Amino acid sequence: MTSQRVNLVAADMGYGHQRAAYPLMDIASDNKIITINNYEGIPEWEKKYWIKSLESYEIISRLKKIPILGDFIFWIMDAFQKIQPFYPYRDLSEPTTQENFFYKVIRKGLGKDLVEKLNKTGLPFLTTFFVAAYFAEYHNFQGKIYCVICDTDVSRAWANLNSQETKVIYLLPSEKVKERFLMYGVNSKNLLVTGFPLPKENIGENQEILKKDLATRLHRLDPRSFYRERYSPLINNYLQEEFINRPLTITYAVGGAGAQKETGLIILEKLKNKILAGEIAINLVAGNRPEIKSYFEAGIKNINLEIDNVKIIFAADKISYFKKFNEALRTTDVLWTKPSELSFYCGLGLPIIMAEPVGSQEDFNREWLMSVGAGIDSPNPEYVSEWLPDLLESGRLARAAMDGFLNAENMGAYNIDKLFNS
Repeated sequence: MTSQRVNLVAADMGYGHQRAAYPLMDIASDNKIITINNYEGIPEWEKKYWIKSLESYEIISRLKKIPILGDFIFWIMDAFQKIQPFYPYRDLSEPTTQENFFYKVIRKGLGKDLVEKLNKTGLPFLTTFFVAAYFAEYHNFQGKIYCVICDTDVSRAWANLNSQETKVIYLLPSEKVKERFLMYGVNSKNLLVTGFPLPKENIGENQEILKKDLATRLHRLDPRSFYRERYSPLINNYLQEEFINRPLTITYAVGGAGAQKETGLIILEKLKNKILAGEIAINLVAGNRPEIKSYFEAGIKNINLEIDNVKIIFAADKISYFKKFNEALRTTDVLWTKPSELSFYCGLGLPIIMAEPVGSQEDFNREWLMSVGAGIDSPNPEYVSEWLPDLLESGRLARAAMDGFLNAENMGAYNIDKLFNS
């Protein structure tokens, strides 16, 4: 059994930070994620601060759908967390407005109570949220501080204020992100390339789960064997022939703020005939949002698709949701989502159909998905019944699945485990 040797700290804001922490729970004290905005004993003023911050973000995310006004308001917010172009290589160590804003609140005591509590444990501080790394260092956490990077590229805000002298150790998804942190002034000894932590239940210690699922997936993604025949030596080098007879399964995941939920029902409506014929199955991911679940339920009823081939992935709490979602991915053939932290899930051998990015961060995630060959921009969902067969018959989705497996790191959770159990 894996030793429990860290305080695992995340933020209960959207899904990204807790999703990255979930695969690391078996090295966490009490197998739990400590959420900085909702832990037992949190000072009331801190809790109110985080609630107000989250509400503001979700309101702005929804306003983005309003023509002109919504785009303008979102643009202002996004400007605070904008990622600068990667080239040319240059000094980007100057702190950002966003960073100075958070440190102003930290100087007033944000995070101090939690740091004082965790100092008593004698365990390292491992977080998936940059603000937690800020206040752990500022309020003198006594042990080592580690910060897992949750995106394919990140803004200056992910490095602490005094980046040249920080003691935070950053666990990075790639060598390119390491170069980014060097631009931010972080010493190379504080930068460890581990890969993003993907769920272990979808991988296996020797990738045995991942490889079996991918082998069965390729049959459905390549019905004419166009890709498999052309690249059989490559495929056979990694995978053994597997076949399970079931419908092509698409999992559509909305973001934590519920953005783009309407597309899920468009997919159902346009693929209705193939769903009724048993050729396609759909998972609509509502996460832990009951209002999204109700929206999907009403839509499914309205379209007359209350059948086994249409499922809603929902749980009242996020940890239970992550478990259900990861289980659904075992039988998913196509993941359709914004290029959020789920971009890394292409490493499970899942082709990603990318919905419209929301914000600078997702623009960079989209570019990364394209660079590894695992992402495909979503054509108009209204015509999915036309373009989806084309992607299947050409073998393009099969190639995206294999490219993600080959080109994206998928052993991050195991690599991070080794840091605390070596």
